Order: sequence, then structure tokens, then C-alpha cells
Amino acid sequence: MQMRAAVSRKGRSAPAIENVELGDLGAGDVLVRIVACGICRTDIDANAGLVRVPKPIVLGHEGAGIIEAIGAGVESLTPGDHVVLSGSSCGECRNCARGLPSYCRDTMRRNFGGLRPDGTTYLTAGGSRLFGHFLGQSAFAQYAMVQERCAVKVPDDLALAVLAPLGCSLATGAGAVFNALHARSDDTIAIFGVGAVGLSAVMAARIVGLKRIIAVDRAVARLALASELGATHILEATNSGVARDIRELCPEGVDFSLNTTNSAELLSAAVECLAVHGVAAFVASPHEAWTAPLQSMLNGGKTLRAILGSDAPPQQIIMQLVAHYRAGNFPIERLLAFYPFENLQVAFDDFSAGRVVKPVLLL
Repeated sequence: MQMRAAVSRKGRSAPAIENVELGDLGAGDVLVRIVACGICRTDIDANAGLVRVPKPIVLGHEGAGIIEAIGAGVESLTPGDHVVLSGSSCGECRNCARGLPSYCRDTMRRNFGGLRPDGTTYLTAGGSRLFGHFLGQSAFAQYAMVQERCAVKVPDDLALAVLAPLGCSLATGAGAVFNALHARSDDTIAIFGVGAVGLSAVMAARIVGLKRIIAVDRAVARLALASELGATHILEATNSGVARDIRELCPEGVDFSLNTTNSAELLSAAVECLAVHGVAAFVASPHEAWTAPLQSMLNGGKTLRAILGSDAPPQQIIMQLVAHYRAGNFPIERLLAFYPFENLQVAFDDFSAGRVVKPVLLL
């Protein structure tokens, strides 16, 4: 079947839309007509070569759409179902069995290797192989072929274009608060970087009812949005005194910090601002060299906690956030900017320049 897909090739500043061929549906797979796909920082970095993937490849991993066909053995989904897509996992290893599919023993090959778990690709262009299955999806395309366990059925009365980012960034930020940190109403948190992940954490912290939610960013407009979405305090990250400023608000330090940035300076501040037995969580690693302040951490019994994904099965966190969205407690639409698929280059540029929080392509 012919379709249009955005293909990342070496030397391109953004993927370019091409005519490609879609192969046969495999056993255990579902064919999804993509309605919308969010653009995530990982897509930008993979296109630029900062995340190692084979090329040429179709990226995109915040897809949402409607199931058109199912392969042999698929039992939980049927054609016509509305679904939000998530990353690939084996479902059989120890971590998958514990409800932690983001830490699947085979996660790197399945999500960044460019091929399906059986080593094949279903994408070609002009007879030449294209890599795909990026984070289980490759959803910068009119259709995606995904594993049954990568597709989460959602209510068909909600707009798929709004729900699409639940598959990655929004689940990561909210899941950090709900699942990884197990935050409670008497806790305090400082969130460094209020893009889509950070703002999702802000909204989740407000849902939990944390008594202090401190948002830190360099962008004044994003801080204003964080305040509207639940931050009790906002701080501009314009100097090296952020940790001191946080301690002026919370003299004993905060119980949790969450760093969503690639800044080594802010990661250090996220550790320095902690209270005794505080936890500094991070969802991205610094681009520059960073040394953990081990003595300070030891003196305070502090913990450095890496979070990949939402620390929960996608079916759990996505439906949890759908419920909060429906109740008006998780206003996803406040983060989104919509672009026609043909304007992918503009969406990439706007996102990279910080002009929008979460671009969503409409297919």
C-alpha cells in the first residue's frame, strides 16, 4: 500500500514527506491510520543524530489514530477502535512483568534499532529499505503498523489530536509525580524546565495537591502558563542562584525535584535544593559533563532517581490521564499547537526555537 511518510535522511534539518510503500500486516500487529502525532524532543534529537538510530528512518512516537486492520492473534483490539500509541516492549521479561515496560530488557533494539522485533521492516521507498518501528510506532506517516500491546484503546468521543501526546511526554511528566516519586499532598516539589513534560508534572502535582509546586524555567511565557496550570511559585532560571531561591521558599529544601532539561547546571541545582532524604529525579541527561555532588548527597541522605517513561504500563497511565482530562483536571489542550502534516518543517523549527510547547501534526 502506498502512503505518505516523513523520512529522516542524513543531512536534513527535518524529515521530508515522501511517498513510501507499506508492507504486509504481521501476526500480532495492528494497522493504525494515524490521525495525529505529537513532536517530542527525542524526534528532534534522533533526526539530528544526537539519538542513535539507523537512517533513512521514519520517526514519530506520539501517534494516535484508528485501527484499520488486525493481524492474526490480536484479541484485545478491533477495526474502528481509537487508540493512542506507546513504545515497544516484549511483555515477557522481569521488568515487563513488574509493570515497567519502559525498562524492558530489549528496549533499545525494539525502539531504536529501526526494525520490528523479528528483524524485518514494513517500509520501503522506491524499492529500497526504510527503517521504522521507531519507539514501536514510526507515526510520522499516514499509517503505522504496531504491536497489539503498543496500542491503548481510548474513548472515541475524545479528539485524538488532543490525546496523541499522552503516549510519551505527558505520560512521562505526570507519571513521574504519580508513580515514580509517589508524591503526597504534604510534599513539595521543584520542577526544572516547564515544557510538555514539566507542565504535565505541574498538573499532576496539582491533582495530588502538593503544598508547594515550584516551576523553574528561562522562558517567562512558559512560567506564566505553569502558574495557570497549578504552580504555586515560579522562578526564572537566569543565574546560578536557583537552588538558593528555592530554599528561600522552602528553608528546609523540597522533598522532590524533577529535572526535564539537558542542563548540568540545573541538574546540580535540582540536587542542591533538596531537603534531607529528598529525591532528585531526572528524565534527560545533561549534554555536558556532570559530576554528582556525592558528599552533599551523602550528608543529606539524598537520592538521584532516573525516570524512563511513566514507571507504569501505558494502558494504566494513559487511561488515568484520560480520566483526569475528561474531569477537567488535566487540560492537555493548553499545551498544544496544531500543524498540517505538510508543515512538519515549520513545526520542527517552532519547537526547536521554543515558540511552542507541544506541536501536534494533523494527518
